[in-house]
Order: sequence, then C-alpha cells, then structure tokens
Amino acid sequence: MATGDLALGQEQGALTARQRVVNDFSIIVATVNGSGSQSANSVLLKSIFGMGVPVSGKNLFPSNIAGLPTWYTIRASKDGYVARKRDSEVLVALNPETAREDMMALPPGGVAIYEENLNLKQYRSDVVSYPVPFDKITAAVCPEAKLRKLVKNMVYVGVVAQLLEIDLDVVEKGVKKQFAKKQKVFDLNFGAVKAGFDYAQTTFTKQDPFFVQAMNQTAGKIVIDGNAACGMGAVFAGATVVAWYPITPSTSLIEATTDLLKKFRVTPEGKATFAVVQAEDELAAIGMVLGAGWAGARAMTSTSGPGISLMAEFAGLGYYAEIPGVIFDVQRTGPSTGMPTRTQQADLLSVAFLSHGDTRHVVLLPGSVKECFDFGYSAFDLAERLQTPVFVLSDLDLGMNNWMSDPFNYPDKPLDRGKVLTAEDIERLGGFARYRDVDGDAIGWRTLPGTLHPKAAYFTRGSGHNETAGYTEKPDEYQAVMDRLVRKFENARTLVPAPVTVRDGASNVGFLAFGTTDFALRECLDELKQDYGKTVDYMRIRAYPFAHEIHDFVASHERVYVVEQNRDAQLASLLKLDLPTDQVAKLRSILHYNGLPIDARTITEEFATKEGL
Repeated sequence: MATGDLALGQEQGALTARQRVVNDFSIIVATVNGSGSQSANSVLLKSIFGMGVPVSGKNLFPSNIAGLPTWYTIRASKDGYVARKRDSEVLVALNPETAREDMMALPPGGVAIYEENLNLKQYRSDVVSYPVPFDKITAAVCPEAKLRKLVKNMVYVGVVAQLLEIDLDVVEKGVKKQFAKKQKVFDLNFGAVKAGFDYAQTTFTKQDPFFVQAMNQTAGKIVIDGNAACGMGAVFAGATVVAWYPITPSTSLIEATTDLLKKFRVTPEGKATFAVVQAEDELAAIGMVLGAGWAGARAMTSTSGPGISLMAEFAGLGYYAEIPGVIFDVQRTGPSTGMPTRTQQADLLSVAFLSHGDTRHVVLLPGSVKECFDFGYSAFDLAERLQTPVFVLSDLDLGMNNWMSDPFNYPDKPLDRGKVLTAEDIERLGGFARYRDVDGDAIGWRTLPGTLHPKAAYFTRGSGHNETAGYTEKPDEYQAVMDRLVRKFENARTLVPAPVTVRDGASNVGFLAFGTTDFALRECLDELKQDYGKTVDYMRIRAYPFAHEIHDFVASHERVYVVEQNRDAQLASLLKLDLPTDQVAKLRSILHYNGLPIDARTITEEFATKEGL
C-alpha cells in the first residue's frame, strides 16, 4: 500500500510532527474473547515495562467463555500514574463487530491500527490511520491455519512496537519470557512480531505524535496481579487449609495459592502438608475454614459478592463462637449476578456486618498488590490474635489486572498465633474459662483440640453461652458476652493497618478513599493543583474498624469528600455510623459505579463542580 494513501494531509502531518507525546498515553486493544490475545497483550505491556517506563494493564472482558468483544488497555505514564485513563489515544482494532464504535471513541488526534479490510478511515478524518493486512501477514508466517487466530495477535505487537519505537530486542526478551520452555512456539510467535514490525517499517511514514522512549523508572520493580500477591501472602502466613468454590474474579487467587503450596508445602518425600478442597458451594467452604481454624490450622477461602451472601450464617458463627479464619473477597459488580467481569467496591457493608443479629467483622482494605501480599499475610495473624473471621476486601481491578510494584518484603517476625494455652499452662493455672476476659483486652484464652489435659476441653457454641462456654439463656450472661465482643472490636482499631496519610494540613478540605480508588485519587490531587491551583488533603483508609486517626482527619477539615466505587456510598455510610454526631455533616460523596475502574478526571471534574471551582 502506498504511503501517500495513508496521509491525512500535509497540514495534520506538520502538526503532529511538532507535538511529540512521549511515555504518556494509553493503548486499547479490541479483540474477541477466546482469541488468544492475552499473551500478546502481556508481551506488549512487559515490553514497555522493559523500556523502563511505568505501565499498567487492564483487561475488560465478557463473562461468557468465548465470542464476545474484549478490550485490554495499557497505560504508559512517565509520571507513574497507573489508574485507568478515561480515553485511550492508540487503538488496535481487531474485532470487526466493535471496530466502528472503537474508532469513534478515540479522541481527536488519536491513532487507529486496524485490519485494512475494515476501512475505518472512512469514519474519522481527525485520527491517524494505519491499516494493516493482518490476515495476509499471519498466513505468510503461520502455515497451520488453526494457529493463525492466536499468532495474529503477535503481528499487532510488532506493528505497535515499530510505530511507537519500542526496542525490538526488548520485545524479543518479552516473547522469550512468555514462551520460555517452548522454542518452537517462541520461533513462531516472534516470527509474527518481526513480520508486523517489518511491515510497519517498510510501509508507514509515522504521522502520529506517540512514542515510547527508554527511561529508568522500572529498575528493581515487578509486575504482578493482586490475586497472585494475596496467594503469596497467605502461603507465607502459613495457610495450610484452603476450601473454596470457583467464582469470578477470585478463582485465580486460589490457583496461585495452590501452585505455591504444591511447591513449598511438601515434605522431602513429596507428601503434601496442606489441603485444598473444592467444596460443593461457598457455604460449605467457609464451614470447612472455620472447622480447620477451630482445630488450629491457618485456613482460608476466596470468593466474590454472591459467595459472600451464602457465607452469612457461618460468618456469624465465627464471630460469636470466636473462631479464626480468613476470607478473601475479590469484589465485582452486583446486585445478584450483576456483571461478573466488571469491578466495584460494593461489598463493604455486606462484609462489615455479614450475618444476622449484632455482628461486626474486621475488614482489611488493600490498596496495591504489595498490600495484597502484606494483608494476605497479616490477616492470619489478626484472625488468630482476635479469634474471629477476618475479611480481605480486594476487587477485580486489583485482583486480576497487572500492576507494577516494588518487590515484596520477606516477613521478618514470627507468626502471631494469639492466646493459646498449652497443657502446661492449664496445669499451672488449674483450668481456664474460654470466654472470660482475664487480661483486659476482651480476648479470651483458647485451647486447641488434642491438648493433653483433662481441663483443656470446652464447648464451642453458636447458641447462647456464658464466659465458661456453658449454655445459657440468661439475659445478663448473654449480654456480658456481647458487650465483651464490642470491646474486642474496639480493641481491633489499634491492631488493624493504620490509614495512610497522603497529604494533610495544607487544606480545609479533604478526601477519604480505600482500595483501588487510591490510584485515581492520587492523580486527581495533581490535576487539581495543576488545573485549579487547589490543594486538597487525602487519607487512605486501610481497615475497618476505623482507626482513631480517621476521626482526627475528619475533625480537622471543614468538608471531607468520600470517594468510592459503588452507588450507595457504603464507606460514607459506615463512617457516619462510626463518627461523632457533630462530624457526620462534613461528609460528601463522589461515587463511580459503572463497572469500569474509576479514573482521575471523573473525580477532578465532580469535585470541581461541587466546590464551584
């Protein structure tokens, strides 16, 4: 194809030549679910990462197995921003069904790389078009027709690499890593990359302003998803019992945990020292977790919103009978089945009060893959220290997408098994009362099954019980236990991860947020400073019950905007229940709940409107 046929006019070419956009744009790849694009997307993301450029990747895929549209966005940011951008400037259109819509979604001055038969140039005159005969190129490098659907994706990697000036040697390293043990597969895939690269090099004159240029901001960093990081944390914490039922988007957390257990929790003879059980449903799964926790094992399950709903009754048992266990909740949209492959932060109220009656749970709120690892570890310590179920609340965006991170730190302190009595302890004490507060921390001492002492046994009751674990329906005895549980929950404020103060003391207005909202909110702070000259304070919440620092933050500001990814302002609602009455009126909400990860511009614009900027 002649280069002249691709030009959008000398005037536009001159404009783009003057405006180099280096390491500050987003790529969106539009394909079909089940077409094998995941490997190609991973190679492209890691190639940009290999150029030393901060990068993040987000997969937007349908909940069916195959055939529907899927999109993958890769953001390169010289400033280190990793939240989703509202608009992507570079489009790779390989799905005919969505190609026109994808083309129309590009901002003016964007770039479209597409199968030439789609003729997308007809729809936009303000977008640089690079039509590529992907099918012809693929057929030339891949003799086996059944493999062409997969190899075709690697052709686009080569085209994008050439147009953005990504070092081909870096791409080659990425392909080698992707197919490390399969030389023939590597040869085929890198051949497709090289064919795409060569075609773009010999055919196109670059007319767009987007470039990837080598930096040194990823040295020593890793790329990992949150589910894998949670699994690593759990294994480091000594988890040996895993009971679960498959559900999107938490399944890969269990898969990662299982792979690590098989590698590290076996005897020299190859005997497993762990148990992974796929239960018949989520209700059975949490029952197994509590049974194992009662027996002294470190036990866990992983699920999402629908599974949380099924776990309600056993969660109440764990709270009232005071049994440790860890539940990872990788949130998705709801209600009901909702959109299983979209993200939200809409389970917060559910898990905080899961079960009937007066029930309160400890909830950890990781805001990065590093915290997924850290909290995946510390949740087990907390569960045993507090003798209660502990929830780790991630979401699909954090759990299933690729994130750049500092390496994780090897734990440097022993496991905290909490208040466990041995036979020698009981002999010295002359006995014990399971639910008696003898230390003033509202946590009773427990024994583990098999403790060889006649006074070690006790009944674990989900029915009314007194401090000696005896059955009771006496009002004062029941109330005494419930009051102690409240004191224990209050004590947990000092044990859970403290909030992170991002900025404080420079403004009379503040932000509060949790989890993945943090990425967009940090970027929003810079936008507000740059666009409006406005400085806003910000504190990120990392656990419930809320630490006292959060109360202090609200008290020190005139207005506090609570930013979260759900419709019903769940974090704000929880804060209103927790704050002194005179502080509640300070809270405002900025909400995002369409299933896409929140972006900085959305927060900036809504805040500016509410503040009259």
